[in-house]
Amino acid sequence: MPEWIEVAVRTLVAVVALFLITKVLGKRQISQLSLFEYITGITIGSLAAVISLDIEANWYLGLVSMVVWGSVSLGIELLQLKSKRARNFIDSKATVLIKDGKIQEDNLKKERLTTDELLEQLRKRNVFRAADVEFAIIESSGDINVLLKKEYQPITPAHMGMKVAPEQTPQAVIMDGEMMKEPLAVMGLNPGWLNRELEKQGVLLENVFLGQVDSYGQLYVDLYDDKIKVPVPQEKAALLATLKKCEADIEMFSLSTDAKEAKQMYAGCSEALVQVISDVKPYLQS
Repeated sequence: MPEWIEVAVRTLVAVVALFLITKVLGKRQISQLSLFEYITGITIGSLAAVISLDIEANWYLGLVSMVVWGSVSLGIELLQLKSKRARNFIDSKATVLIKDGKIQEDNLKKERLTTDELLEQLRKRNVFRAADVEFAIIESSGDINVLLKKEYQPITPAHMGMKVAPEQTPQAVIMDGEMMKEPLAVMGLNPGWLNRELEKQGVLLENVFLGQVDSYGQLYVDLYDDKIKVPVPQEKAALLATLKKCEADIEMFSLSTDAKEAKQMYAGCSEALVQVISDVKPYLQS
């Protein structure tokens, strides 16, 4: 057999073996790796290269080595799932770097991190003062997670005692100029609705690169031609304006009538509608 054919066959075998081993080991092999997983990935990749090119060696021995490495890695992962002690020994524990705005110098030295590196990681999380941090922890993966002190955290609806309705995931209903019927059905919509929305915006289906529908039923489109500007959907703004007009009309009715009971009824309805507008305004202006 010519050498180039043998190399091609060995490479195909190595690719298939590498794919199967990676599939068995799971998604952790392509996410944040532990030290052992990092070594395993490098070694298995090196073995695959040897199987492909070292035609003087027996290719099946390389496969045996890859299977052994993969089995050991899988065994360690299963052990980590069952044993907290094993997880701590193999991956190590998370380490506190900042506590109550104070940098833990001993822990910083233990993790071999310089002050510059710590400040760089804080800046990546939009934190520019260590004193603003309640906790900063370096995980076993090497990531640094930061919790700001309460006074420096962004205000959320929970801080204001507001209940927020669950947000649905936006659905891509148009891709590469083609209508996606399944996401439309998930949103409770149909092709007729989509065609009407495109007509409102003066856009043809085939000119749309990506179209998404948010949880409020508004369609946002990105066209192939970036020079063409598409109007932003105004459904929420129109609804808010309609509510304000209704409130103004009811208040006018209250002022224009002389009947005491009718005046009280209109005034009550107006107050109730003002409260409704106040409640939904943050959602309709987002």
